[in-house]
Amino acid sequence: MAKNILLIISGGIAAYKALELIRRLRERGHGVRVVMSAAAGEFITPLSVAALSGQPVHGDLFSLTEEAAMGHIELSRAADLIIVAPASADLIAKAAQGLASDLAATLLLATDTRVLYAPSMNVRMWLNPATQRNVAVLRQDGAAFVGPGDGAMACGEFGPGRMAEVPEIIAAAEALLEQSCKIALPTAASGPLAGRHVVITSGPTHEPIDPVRYIANRSSGRQGHALAAAAQAAGARVTLVSGPVALPPPSGVHVVGIETARDMLAATSIALPADIFIAAAAVADWHVAHTGGHKLKKVVDGPPHLTLVENPDILATVAGMREGRPRLVIGFAAETEQVIAHGQAKLLRKGCDMIIANDVGAGSDVMGGESNSVHVISAAGVDSWPKLDKSEVARRLMALFATKLQDAT
Repeated sequence: MAKNILLIISGGIAAYKALELIRRLRERGHGVRVVMSAAAGEFITPLSVAALSGQPVHGDLFSLTEEAAMGHIELSRAADLIIVAPASADLIAKAAQGLASDLAATLLLATDTRVLYAPSMNVRMWLNPATQRNVAVLRQDGAAFVGPGDGAMACGEFGPGRMAEVPEIIAAAEALLEQSCKIALPTAASGPLAGRHVVITSGPTHEPIDPVRYIANRSSGRQGHALAAAAQAAGARVTLVSGPVALPPPSGVHVVGIETARDMLAATSIALPADIFIAAAAVADWHVAHTGGHKLKKVVDGPPHLTLVENPDILATVAGMREGRPRLVIGFAAETEQVIAHGQAKLLRKGCDMIIANDVGAGSDVMGGESNSVHVISAAGVDSWPKLDKSEVARRLMALFATKLQDAT
């Protein structure tokens, strides 16, 4: 399946990974032509890129020899897929706004070929509302994204923003190449949640102790991801804010990967406003006040003393919003005893509209399992459901939420 790929390299420390990406793509038989932004040249040299790609490197929008034949148009038309790796916040912003201030941005504006972005930037830049808006615009326009991943960054911070690894980028690229890489106009969604925006949190949060250890709750993310898939199938536009999970992203869903509870709150705030907010994530209650920059070692004095600080309450924060509160705010309660009583207490304490409670005590296979048995708790009472596959639980819950939303309008 040899294809012609146009690789755009923007500025960032992750530009060095682009060299490996070129090598691996060519090993798989693909032709690679490369455009480098001016900032990319501060991290890797055009000579290295040309040697690996076997092609001249392009960077000047106003090259007299190339532009006599409208080279920037030819570059975009000849490609079966465009990959932007690393995709900086600056280039993502230019593409979202339709700017054409340099060759890279002009190519992205002048193409109808599918574009795969591999973002790379500081965690705060990735979570900034402006970046998230720009990413949402590009997704709506038909662009695809791989990553960013979580981890330690060159700036010393930890969280989402690391460029996806080369095998991940190649897998995403070849999956797109199996489809039509020409952008199709979006079609109107249908279903009981058509025209609605649903924001869902899923999976655990990881609260770092040091670069290799963390505090977390047990969660596979299966129920939250199933809810996102069910909401999308019901016609909704879905934003899934997910902690670290070993699950593929649901098709057609905008996924924002996060690490900590604070990151999850920030990403949720960015994703709002929404018609429905579902807090299905197993958020850690505490984080360590002072995270070590190096791995903590065992010492003769015994284990280290960790000072824990309470994490933000995401469900209560959204439920208590004075302006822009979603019409429906749904929480989950994983309990080991007095499941219904604790769920009812949580409903009142958090100020949400509904609690979905389940028993995760001894003998339960809910955590990480394929099925779930829930109690739907609201001011109207308690409805206890039989044990069902998590996808069926999600489908029935979404039908219930759609009905409640319709009744509230």
